[in-house]
Amino acid sequence: MKVLIIDDDALVAISLKTILESDSDIEVVAVGNSGEEAIELYPNHRPDVLLMDIRMSGMTGLEAGEKILAQSPDARILYLTTFMDDEYIVKALNIGAKGYILKQDFEGIIPAIKAVMRGQSVFGQDIVEKLPELMAKKRGFDYRAHDISEKEEEIIVAVAEGYSNKEIAEKLFLSEGTVRNYLSTILEKLGLRDRTQLAIFYYKNK
Repeated sequence: MKVLIIDDDALVAISLKTILESDSDIEVVAVGNSGEEAIELYPNHRPDVLLMDIRMSGMTGLEAGEKILAQSPDARILYLTTFMDDEYIVKALNIGAKGYILKQDFEGIIPAIKAVMRGQSVFGQDIVEKLPELMAKKRGFDYRAHDISEKEEEIIVAVAEGYSNKEIAEKLFLSEGTVRNYLSTILEKLGLRDRTQLAIFYYKNK
């Protein structure tokens, strides 16, 4: 698994490289120290996961992530930061980031990267607790008006709760292929791009 690290604190970046490479499944393909470097390094290395800080001098990680996703919609970006600002969390979700975790939870970094690689969205527990408040609207979304069945709604909820396709299949007694087909149909009906946007959609309209 190839990982690109971007952090404007060189010492933190090297420390992260050391932590990640302690796992034999992870190869750090490059380390950068700015949003501009992230944009330059990403297409050159095509990492499986981009681990990036948010607050950086010059271009922020959020700005860089937005530009990278515009060029590579399948990019898996995991934000690692010391800041739990509501504005940052919402922005990260809206641009399509796969996760947002805090540097203080260093033991959870490797598991988070592996989860993102498996297609899951990963958010630290403190952030998960804030999501309903951040994304809630006063009125719930009428799924039936958009031809979303009860089974499809169950899958939407499971995706929002971070379940992988395999876990959803086991939970709802379906095959993984059937879950994938359901997801494709759901995304098409709601005009969404991927499961991260679907999770955001769920919390916005819960």
